[in-house]
Amino acid sequence: MNVYSAKVQELCVYEINERDRGSPAYLRLSQKQVNSLGDLVPFSNKIYTGDLQKRLGVTAGLCILIQHVPEKKGDRYEAIYSFYFGDYGHLSVQGPYLTYEDTCLTVTGGTGVFEGVYGTVKLQQLIFPFKLFYTFKLKGIKDLPSELVTKAVTPSPAVEPSPVAKACEPHAVAPNYTN
Repeated sequence: MNVYSAKVQELCVYEINERDRGSPAYLRLSQKQVNSLGDLVPFSNKIYTGDLQKRLGVTAGLCILIQHVPEKKGDRYEAIYSFYFGDYGHLSVQGPYLTYEDTCLTVTGGTGVFEGVYGTVKLQQLIFPFKLFYTFKLKGIKDLPSELVTKAVTPSPAVEPSPVAKACEPHAVAPNYTN
């Protein structure tokens, strides 16, 4: 048994769509005017540490529309995506993405410092689809680097990355961060 399996480590990150990556793209495979089953939404956004002081990398993935929920003014997707952390590696997640409430996805694996990982991640929608906050509960790995484990800024629609992180200054990015 893995000696790290029982220990739960918390990792908080912000995903911010700064409207500079052409993301998200909405592909209406249903050919209908309203969001419908089978529509696809590929995306890639920037990710920052929970304290918003460092740019870590990007998310990249695909959401498949499962159900349009007009009474909740939103949609239910099945999401499959990864968080890329430069030299630290990446985390892959899968599960429901509801645009109208918080959801919990499964951490399906990872590379680098995340090799052997499993666990869950809570997704909090702050501003759809531009600001999200994630709280990972990770098991099965060694202690995370301190650079990744920061005290998170309280999630709110007003949060912004620090100017140096946004500008990708050398001291405000993960090593070889993924762009």
